[in-house]
Amino acid sequence: MKPILYVDGYNVIGAWPEAERENWPLDESRDRLTYLLEDYAGYSGQEVVLVFDGHHSERPLATIETRATLSVVYTKHGQTADQYIERACGKLPVYREARVATSDHLEQTMILGRGATRLSSRELLRELSQTRSRGHASHAGSTDAGRTPLFSTLSIEQRERLEEIRRQK
Repeated sequence: MKPILYVDGYNVIGAWPEAERENWPLDESRDRLTYLLEDYAGYSGQEVVLVFDGHHSERPLATIETRATLSVVYTKHGQTADQYIERACGKLPVYREARVATSDHLEQTMILGRGATRLSSRELLRELSQTRSRGHASHAGSTDAGRTPLFSTLSIEQRERLEEIRRQK
C-alpha cells in the first residue's frame, strides 16, 4: 500500500516565500500548489491528498476532485482542513504510513497522536523542489546519447535496416 501524504493547502501557501514575493492571488497559489503536488505525487509514488478549508465558504458538502496522482478536497462549511485531516488519519489502518504537512503546531501534535508523522510546510516545499530536481535529472540521464531506450535494445542488423529505411525518404 502506498504511503499517504495529507497537505493543509492554505498552511503551505502561507509559508510559501515565492507566492508572497510574487504576490500571487489566492486562486493562482492554489493552482500552482496543486500542480506541484500532482507532479510530486508522480515522482514520489505517494498518494497525496491536498485539503483546502471550506470553513468560511457556503459549501454544504465537502467536494473531492480526483486526479491521476492527487486528490484535492474542499471541506464543507464550518469544517477546517485540520479537522478533515485528523478524521482521515484516524480512519487509516495502523500499518499505513501517513504524513501530514502543516505549520499549525496544535495540528502537528494531534497528528502525532493519531500515528502519522508531521512535516512542516517549509519542509514540504523544500522536499517538493528536491524531488522534482531529482526526477528531472534521472529522466534526462535515462536516454542513451539522445537515442531512445527502445533503439538501444535493437540488434545491429535491425539498426542498420532502420537506417536504410530512414535514408530512402
